[in-house]
Amino acid sequence: MVLERVNSPDDVKKLSTEELRQLAQDVRKFIIDVVTKTGGHLASSLGVVELTLALLKVFSPPKDEIIWDVGHQSYPYKILTGRKEKFYTLRQYGGISGFPSIKESPYDVFGVGHSSTSISAALGIRVGKKLKGEEGHVIAVIGDGALTAGEAYEGLNNAGQLGEDLIVILNDNEMSISKNIGAISNYLTKVTTGEFLRKAKHRLEEVTKKIFGEKVYKGLKRVEDLIVKGLFPPGMLFEELGFRYVGPIDGHDLDTLIVTLENVSKMSGPTLVHVITKKGKGYEPAEEKPERFHGISPKKTNSDSKQPTYTEVFSKTLIEIGKKYKDIVAITAAMPSGTGLDKFKEVFPERYYDVGIAEQHAVTFAAGMAKKGLKPVVAIYSTFLQRAFDQIVHDVALQELPVVFAIDRAGLVGEDGATHHGAFDLSYLRIIPNMVVAVPKDEEELRHLLYTAVRSNKPFAVRYPRGRGYGVLLREPLYEIPIGTWEVLRKGKDMAILANGWTVYQALDAAKELEKLGISVTVVNARYVKPLDEVLLRELAKEYELILTVEENTVKGGFGSTVDEFLAPWYQGKLVNIGLPDEFIEHGDQNLLRRLAGIDKEGIKKKVMEFLKKRASSL
Repeated sequence: MVLERVNSPDDVKKLSTEELRQLAQDVRKFIIDVVTKTGGHLASSLGVVELTLALLKVFSPPKDEIIWDVGHQSYPYKILTGRKEKFYTLRQYGGISGFPSIKESPYDVFGVGHSSTSISAALGIRVGKKLKGEEGHVIAVIGDGALTAGEAYEGLNNAGQLGEDLIVILNDNEMSISKNIGAISNYLTKVTTGEFLRKAKHRLEEVTKKIFGEKVYKGLKRVEDLIVKGLFPPGMLFEELGFRYVGPIDGHDLDTLIVTLENVSKMSGPTLVHVITKKGKGYEPAEEKPERFHGISPKKTNSDSKQPTYTEVFSKTLIEIGKKYKDIVAITAAMPSGTGLDKFKEVFPERYYDVGIAEQHAVTFAAGMAKKGLKPVVAIYSTFLQRAFDQIVHDVALQELPVVFAIDRAGLVGEDGATHHGAFDLSYLRIIPNMVVAVPKDEEELRHLLYTAVRSNKPFAVRYPRGRGYGVLLREPLYEIPIGTWEVLRKGKDMAILANGWTVYQALDAAKELEKLGISVTVVNARYVKPLDEVLLRELAKEYELILTVEENTVKGGFGSTVDEFLAPWYQGKLVNIGLPDEFIEHGDQNLLRRLAGIDKEGIKKKVMEFLKKRASSL
């Protein structure tokens, strides 16, 4: 294997083109072998193997700084920049990240995980290098759907305006996580599928030769190329933004890639290289179904597939509600399968909208629909909803428009790590006036909170975790859960635990174990973070000298802080908050991370015992 001889970019530079082709095969096999065990983003990384080799053959990182957009395209780059031996630890706790991380390697220039940031970051780095007198190229590799997001065009516009030496490589594979959506994507696809462009170019060659002859034709070849680019965009699109456009070129043709990048490296000003790749290249299942193999889960034993995921329950419930109410519409930001809305689309195609990787637009789009009397449900991951905070505040809540936010992957998501944990949504949503924020304890309560949300005629957020539910009975028919009401699940005499979401059953289990130690605990399902159940909370505060809150959200500004603020003026007892620590949590198994954060039953039990021991010693 050629890969055995490659440990750094310098080793790549020494290889012949034939050796590079063999290396491409080796890298693909290595990625497939590892990712099918650890889980990860398979299809995207397989599609950029040759592009990565060409970049390392021509450029010299870290002096030449390469920024990978989205980040899930970076596995070949990680392997070839000194992390081959650690690649088996991919996405494992204490191992290497599934995304570029500046803490992991000097070759990772900029940390990413959310899409469409590469051009803006690269332009900032380019200007920084210039002002500090540093040499070296700056290259942003964008694609895999990232050009459906507005920030990419803000970066392009500014880069074209400044005219700095910047190379942008558009990895055009017609896909993001799911098939690309939007007019720009369709536009690029039409003009780069090949046959139309080749026929037009061939016809222009014939006409040029006939009019000017063979010798003159060779001299006019460059002019002809410019004419073709002008008549048949996408060249025009990027050149109007101030970029020199090169391409489209075959992203799996190493010879062409290397020559093109060598030529581009000598150009000045902003340049965009349009590269056509195939997502999942070299692995037939991923080529045929790139969406399915975009991200794959690690192999796990003894998994109970009978228990539905929260996403599946949400999907089926929304379809059920959609059959009852004709004004229900569903919106996703390029995540139809991840959010479960692909099933809604099958039943109600006319009421389903995929806006691409454009979370800000998704929220304001929903607000416009709500203004016209529809009931939009925006299904989105917690980590991605962060990108639309201003739109939630200004376009939805301020105008009191009834948009429902179905927030998937809330809390710790596991192996995707810090960029994907939904650790902050309770904190940033609860501060917004007019918002209702609910957290179901299980998949059955999710159904009825979702039903409550669409009937509430209010801005309403329902957040739920990644993974499978408990297999509880899903009761029929759907019913409303009065807004701002909590549920006492267990009655005790010594203290009260207020929990929500995934932590509710952990609190119940902790209470049972504490009971054996002589500590009698009340457990409350605090399913509404906003508004609080103020009546019940007052009663609990009068009854107990110790109240403990627990949540799968940052402890800073979250549910516990809400309770603190309410009780602070008059409560004489002790209030203890448990939640995610005030730090970015790395990647690892979901339940391992929960245990380390101290929000599982053992963590809750330990916190109670520590407090009681401290209180006893002070008496």
